[in-house]
Amino acid sequence: MASVAENIGAPPGTLFYNGEERTDRIKITLIEYNESDFFEQEFYDLSDCLSHVKPNMIKWINVEGLHKPELVEKIGKIYNIHPLTMEDIVHVDQRPKFEDYEHYVVAIMKMISYDNKVNAEQLAVILCENTVISFQEPDGGDAFDIIRTRLRQSKGRVRKLGADYLAYALMDAVVDCYFTAIEKIGDKIEEIEEDIIDGSDKKSLLELYHLKREMIYLRKQVWPMRDMINNMVRSETILINPTSDIYLRDLSDHVTRIIDTVETYRDLLSGIMDIYLSTNANKMNEVMKVLTIMSSIFIPVTFIAGVYGMNFDNMPELRTQNGYFITWGIMLAIIIGLLIYFKRKKWM
Repeated sequence: MASVAENIGAPPGTLFYNGEERTDRIKITLIEYNESDFFEQEFYDLSDCLSHVKPNMIKWINVEGLHKPELVEKIGKIYNIHPLTMEDIVHVDQRPKFEDYEHYVVAIMKMISYDNKVNAEQLAVILCENTVISFQEPDGGDAFDIIRTRLRQSKGRVRKLGADYLAYALMDAVVDCYFTAIEKIGDKIEEIEEDIIDGSDKKSLLELYHLKREMIYLRKQVWPMRDMINNMVRSETILINPTSDIYLRDLSDHVTRIIDTVETYRDLLSGIMDIYLSTNANKMNEVMKVLTIMSSIFIPVTFIAGVYGMNFDNMPELRTQNGYFITWGIMLAIIIGLLIYFKRKKWM
């Protein structure tokens, strides 16, 4: 991870990548289409990619990799992207947000996947005139494969509508990944709940803590997403066709459902934690109850044994012919009496 201290004091708009250090090449995928034509090709050189751009077609430029800010800066200069936007693109810890500029709009969010832990990668979607530019980290699963398939096979509305619908489709694919991840987390929660109810152990408790941390992280991501999408709906930019508002509102409803599910799972995890603590407390209470009953039974017996074990010369009972049997009888009577008393009180 690059040091944040290196960027302290830098002027606003300074491009500084703060993610994991990478050395792999950045892949640029160009997709151009209209209702009848389609073109797709991968590039590793920006100039080569832009040389294939054709007019009168909708263009999607997908950049996989954020670890070379100079490439982001080149793209920004070509498409007149504000330096503050470019700074947000390369800051991988940027919270989800939507911003409306004169020549473009930008939505920044996290692409989520789940494989025994939550994996998140930075995603920025920029909508220009007839062009969508997406920047993503190639770490987790790619949510855009389903959109590429629709474009190749001309399925759905994406080939018939404009670039604003493509931007919506990309965001919708990302939100669908949230549903998939949350479904897997729900299955994991059920497994942990069953393990804790059957017999809690430290491993289940550790997994429970990890899930709580992941739900907190998801909560931090999905709450701003709802505001981001609502800001897109309220935006007066000419780049978003009014006919796309219905799709954006539907996307907002999906995010609201995710928020409700995340909050439900957070409450469920808290309840499971309470069950775990209560189970352990009940087990300890049972142990203490058994020990207390045993102590209560043997305290008077120990007292009798202690009295007649003092070995004083002047103890008349020691010379009683049947003293040993009488003492045993008294102790057994005390034990039986206490057991009957505890049983009637339902203490055992």
